[in-house]
Amino acid sequence: MTQQHEHQSNRAALTRFAWISIAASILTIALKSGAYLLTNSVGFLSDAVESLVNLVAGIMALIMLTIAARPADESHAFGHSKAEYFSSATEGILILVAAGGIISTAIQRFFNPQPLEQLGIGLIISAAASVVNFAAARVLLAAGRRENSITLEADAQHLMTDVWTSVGVITAMGVVALTGWQTLDPIIAILVGLNIVWTAYQLLRRSVAGLMDASLPEAEQKVIEAVMSRYRERGVAFHALRTRQSAARRFVSVHVLVPGAWTVHDAHHIAEDFEGDVRKELPDAIVQTHLEPVDDEISMHDVHEQ
Repeated sequence: MTQQHEHQSNRAALTRFAWISIAASILTIALKSGAYLLTNSVGFLSDAVESLVNLVAGIMALIMLTIAARPADESHAFGHSKAEYFSSATEGILILVAAGGIISTAIQRFFNPQPLEQLGIGLIISAAASVVNFAAARVLLAAGRRENSITLEADAQHLMTDVWTSVGVITAMGVVALTGWQTLDPIIAILVGLNIVWTAYQLLRRSVAGLMDASLPEAEQKVIEAVMSRYRERGVAFHALRTRQSAARRFVSVHVLVPGAWTVHDAHHIAEDFEGDVRKELPDAIVQTHLEPVDDEISMHDVHEQ
């Protein structure tokens, strides 16, 4: 199996994790909606709305992971992996919309407080929903980090945000039940909304960076530099290093300068060895090298630097 086919197979396998997210979201929507209907708490309502966003995000993740798993074709020679960024960007926008709705409703409730009912049952139901979300988030986060999928990581972060949201709401509702201070309900809902806005910002920033072909993270560039250092000890030089991240795929291109006295055969093997060593350190990386003689002054010229 080629590296490209293996990558596509891995991406296709990730769709099962999107189904986990969808199932968890449906279950938590049902539980949290029940908690809201029983208690009339805008805090529980905000929690339910966030789970609704997670459901839409999960469906979007399923669609985009399916597209990302498609093989390269004539129109998309580098594959379809960037589709994952559309998923995370869409999730970020949806979260912003949901946050606006939550904050608006909470402000209205703050100025027009309403009595809360059956808080005990509502707290139990919300706690059960949090357990479901936490379990699903851990599974998705582990898979996302293992397979370097921004879509699964985004979904997992949403679910974990939902968990912490629920913890805050449950704590606040517990205080309301003990003290009767009903204005705490909309205050918590507003704080939940602001927290969701921050999550959306982080997702959108990362998605835009990916769509704009941002370079690999500094830590990964240091890994490449470490590999190049080993080859410099063998008389090889490098320049015009360029990297970019495309969802789970990493792209690395660099000019490899070798002594002019080397044969093409020897130089080619050095380049192949270098590419293989980089791929060992950065799985799924597409490494492209361009051979040049180190003792030719025009070798250091780079059209992109002019």
